[in-house]
Amino acid sequence: MAILMPPSGSYASDDVRFLLTPISLPDTPVAAKEALIQSGQKHYSQLLSHESLPTDAYLALFHQAMAANKARVAEHVWTLAGRILATRPHGITLVSLARAGTPVGVLLKQVLKRHFDTEAPHYSISIIRDVGIDANALRHIVRQHAPETLVFVDGWTGKGVIAGQLADSLQDFSRSDSVFIPAELYVLTDLSGCAAEAASSEDYLIPSCILNATVSGLVSRSVYDEGIMAAGDFHGCVYYGQFKPHDLSRYFVDEILASVALISHDRKNSPAVGVDRQHLQYDSQRLLQQLAVRYSVSHGHYIKPGIGEATRVLLRREAKLLLLQDLAAEATLHLRWLAEAKSVPVVVCDDLPYRAVALIKEVL
Repeated sequence: MAILMPPSGSYASDDVRFLLTPISLPDTPVAAKEALIQSGQKHYSQLLSHESLPTDAYLALFHQAMAANKARVAEHVWTLAGRILATRPHGITLVSLARAGTPVGVLLKQVLKRHFDTEAPHYSISIIRDVGIDANALRHIVRQHAPETLVFVDGWTGKGVIAGQLADSLQDFSRSDSVFIPAELYVLTDLSGCAAEAASSEDYLIPSCILNATVSGLVSRSVYDEGIMAAGDFHGCVYYGQFKPHDLSRYFVDEILASVALISHDRKNSPAVGVDRQHLQYDSQRLLQQLAVRYSVSHGHYIKPGIGEATRVLLRREAKLLLLQDLAAEATLHLRWLAEAKSVPVVVCDDLPYRAVALIKEVL
C-alpha cells in the first residue's frame, strides 16, 4: 500500500519538493540500533529509532533558542543568499541535503524571491555517509535544470564528512552519467573548513538543530536499504503526519524571514566571508586526534564536534560523554538538559575550539 506524503512535506507547496520515497519502517530502540551499527550487521541508514514529540520543557528551550539566535540566523541566511547570487550567474537551483539542510533551503528560496527578485527551484534530497548522494534524485533534477545551476545546501559542517561524501558522489556521478556538477557545499556555518561558501565559522546554536521532524517538514532522517527499495526509487523517509498539530516547520521559517525583513537591505551582494579554511581544517583534525587519545575513541565516527552534531547524538544515539567549552553557556542549555535526561556525563573542556563535542558510546 502506498504511503501518502505531500511532495513538500508540511511546508508550503512552493517552498520545497522532497525527492524522497515515503516508507514504513519499524522503530529500532537506540541501544539495539547502536549494537547493530557498531557490529557491522546494519548500516545506520537502514535504521530509525522512534521519534517522539518534545516535552513542554524541551520545547521551551527551542523557543528560548529562537529568541536568542534568530537575528544571527537571519543575517547568515541573507549573507549566504548573496554569495549564491554571486557564484551562480546563470541561474540557481537549490538542492538541500535532507534533513538538516531543508529548513535552510526553504529560507534561501524565500529570501532570494522576496529580497533579490530571483526565483530558485528548491529540492531536498538524501545524502548518506558511505552510501552517497541519491543518484536517482540527482538525475531527476539535472533532467530539468542545468548542472551548473545546482547549489547544495546544508545547515553546518561538523567534521566535513558530508562535504567529502558530496565530492566523492559527484565524481562518481560524472563517471556514470557524464554530467559534471560542482562539488560545492553552502552552509550557514562551517566549523571544519570544508564548505565552498559559508556565512560563518562560529559554533553557534542554529535553533532548527534542537528538534527533529517537527522543524523539518515532518520528514525523518533519510533511509537507504536495498532490501526494501526498488532500484529506481529515491532514498526513503518516514513521514510523521501524526505530528502535524505540533509542527513548527513553517513557524521556524516565518520567524527567521521576519528577522530577515529587519536587516538593512542596502546591498544586493554580500562580500565573501573571511573564513580561513586551512586553519579550520587543521583545528578540526587536531581535535579529533587529541580526543581520540584522551578518551580512548577507536574511530573518528564516534566523535561528533559542534553544537549541531552533538545535539544529533543526544537525540538519537547512545552517548558516552558530552564535552562542553563552558558549562554556563546559553547556547548549550538544551544539550545539558538532554544529557541530564539521559544520564550522560558532562565534562568541561575549556580548550575546545567548539562549544560542544559529543562522544558516542562504544558498545562492543
